[in-house]
Amino acid sequence: MKFCSECAHPVSLKIPPDDNRERFVCENCGIVHYENPKMVVGSIPVWDDGDQPCVLLCRRAIEPRHGYWTLPAGFMENGETTSDGAARETFEEAGARVRMHELFSVLNVPHVHQVHLFYRATLLDLDYTAGVESLEVKMFSEKNIPWSEIAFPTVSNTLRFFFADHARVREGGAYGLHLHDIGRPERLEPYRG
Repeated sequence: MKFCSECAHPVSLKIPPDDNRERFVCENCGIVHYENPKMVVGSIPVWDDGDQPCVLLCRRAIEPRHGYWTLPAGFMENGETTSDGAARETFEEAGARVRMHELFSVLNVPHVHQVHLFYRATLLDLDYTAGVESLEVKMFSEKNIPWSEIAFPTVSNTLRFFFADHARVREGGAYGLHLHDIGRPERLEPYRG
């Protein structure tokens, strides 16, 4: 940040009074500009025919991780709830209409200043299509998920939590809320498919 969004004067990085970390502070009007993590919201869109659940995944048409598979998700917009944002992203990226359920996973990704929230969701029908940010959308059972082509650790972790919980639900258990911290990856390889 170089300039104040209130008065357009230059800002400097310093520790404001009564604070304990550096912030961008306007030298002219004194406004402290706080930078906070971005919220990424998405869903786990499921079609369950009674035999085994299938999850709808999107193959990314954008960077980062172009060509890799992901759950439909994106940045939350102002004026919407996390659940509304997850449903919107599901429709925008996969053309899928869903009934939203409870919050399923909360994944902290501090090295990119993000928190990812995924909700369980039931597909209302099988009428889905790739949105502008997706190359294709496809249903996968657990055994057919292209694990080596999953875009982000938040997605692979959420899928693993979901299928583990689903096995317990079939035996009379319940879905849980999963909290997980994602560390900085060694290096994500480019997709060559």
